[in-house]
Amino acid sequence: MEQRIYGYYCPVAHALGAIGERWSLLIVRDLLNEPKRFTDLLNRLGNITPKWLTLRLRHLEDAGAVERVKGRDRRETWYKLTPAGQELRPVIESLWSWGLRHASRSPLPGEVVHPDLAMSTLAVSLNNRNKKVPLPRNWLFKFTNQTPFTLSFDGDAWVAIEERAENPDVTLEVSPEAWTMFLTVTKEERIKLVKTLHILGSPDRVSEFMNTFGVSGRKEPE
Repeated sequence: MEQRIYGYYCPVAHALGAIGERWSLLIVRDLLNEPKRFTDLLNRLGNITPKWLTLRLRHLEDAGAVERVKGRDRRETWYKLTPAGQELRPVIESLWSWGLRHASRSPLPGEVVHPDLAMSTLAVSLNNRNKKVPLPRNWLFKFTNQTPFTLSFDGDAWVAIEERAENPDVTLEVSPEAWTMFLTVTKEERIKLVKTLHILGSPDRVSEFMNTFGVSGRKEPE
């Protein structure tokens, strides 16, 4: 696949010609933490077709950002970022932060919310806004029919981990779509929605959890 030529010399234009086509940076986003198979990427990227995914992966390979590796059984092909591809992490993180500040919205009807992206976005948002709680905390998110995630605060920063915390301070049972909706509506609407959340924990820990997301007051655990 030919690289897009803009007709003038500029490193920004050259970079966009290599990795700036539609879907390309989203593929990089999904490969940042671990290699994935073609079918994994196809399922995560939603509306992309197999043809376009093949073309984008080939383009990223030509740009030196992605490489193919064989699985343990040698029958499956996996895609992973090269060291040059990993250097795009700050770019993705900057776009993430910019999107939270300037392009955030609630999920559209029928729009899939992937729990790992929702939780990564939440951790980035809390860290960017310097949201902290007095002591280290583990909050367990039990997403409907999905792998549980733990949002952990170590006293300095938040991190989202795809695992079930033992003895979490708070447990929230919710769908990824409902949780994302809760985070992206206005404060007035969030106050109304909090009544629909199934939150488990002591009154103090539940209150602390709610205050972190701009909802004051207490909600008795269910």
